[in-house]
Amino acid sequence: MTVEAAPELRAPKPLRMAWIIAAWGACFLGIQWGLAYAPILWFAALRALVAGGVLLAVAGVQHRPRPRGRRAWLLISALAAVNVTLAFAAMFASVAGSSTGTAAVLANAQPLLIVLPAWWWYGERISPRTVAALAAGFVGLVVVAVPGGGGQGAVLALLSAVAVTAGTLLGRRLGGLDVVAASGWHFVLGGAGLAVWAALTEGAPNISWTPGFVAVLGAMSVGGTAAAFVAWFTESRHCRLDTLTAWTFLVPVVGIVLAALVLGERPNRWTVLGLSVVLAALWLALRPRGIRPSPSGSADDRA
Repeated sequence: MTVEAAPELRAPKPLRMAWIIAAWGACFLGIQWGLAYAPILWFAALRALVAGGVLLAVAGVQHRPRPRGRRAWLLISALAAVNVTLAFAAMFASVAGSSTGTAAVLANAQPLLIVLPAWWWYGERISPRTVAALAAGFVGLVVVAVPGGGGQGAVLALLSAVAVTAGTLLGRRLGGLDVVAASGWHFVLGGAGLAVWAALTEGAPNISWTPGFVAVLGAMSVGGTAAAFVAWFTESRHCRLDTLTAWTFLVPVVGIVLAALVLGERPNRWTVLGLSVVLAALWLALRPRGIRPSPSGSADDRA
């Protein structure tokens, strides 16, 4: 296997993570509301393209370096395919096929999926407590996905989680690339893929461009996508991936609370029980050892 240690590892910055989690949780509410005005794939494509356009504009104004070289563009293209085209399509379709709360829970299974790949690619060792958190989290997801809270939407949400996990793993490999420019291009390429997919399956875009829809699309694209993902990719370069992604267990809390307050969605008992188990897994995952090298300063400890 290829083990690539991160240049430095630290705990995720709490304020930055809280902002990312709040932005992503609100996006599930925005998706649920906006689907009344735009088809699934066209809506997803617009979110990605607007986010990418904003980031490339910022990169241009700030004279940030463009990605160069075949390896850089292959990485950005792969990241676009999994983190945008596949993840956004599955995420938007999952919200359309299930409740906002259920979609938010299952689409954020990333902490449970990233542990083994993080060990395989980056040498991040797995503690027994992390294994216990992994098992507990999967139990919670199964409970959420039982009849009444699952169905096709649950499967699509889990597919989105797998795709986002692959995106986080690839995101750390952005390495020396400028994070704003690389993120912008990956959203543009991924959004273009979604637009082609939408044209083939949904036909011409039938979108109601109301002021409310434009406002929601703008907020999701700029705050919940462009800014949030740049912050996320920045953190992924400097933090253990299992500790970093454990924060995303809080996204469903935001999604479910907002859905209850704004949309009047009352989570059923399975969602409440499953979410409680998932939050227990979060506590278990964040409680292990601190991120600091051992006295020997070995590469494994730093990873």
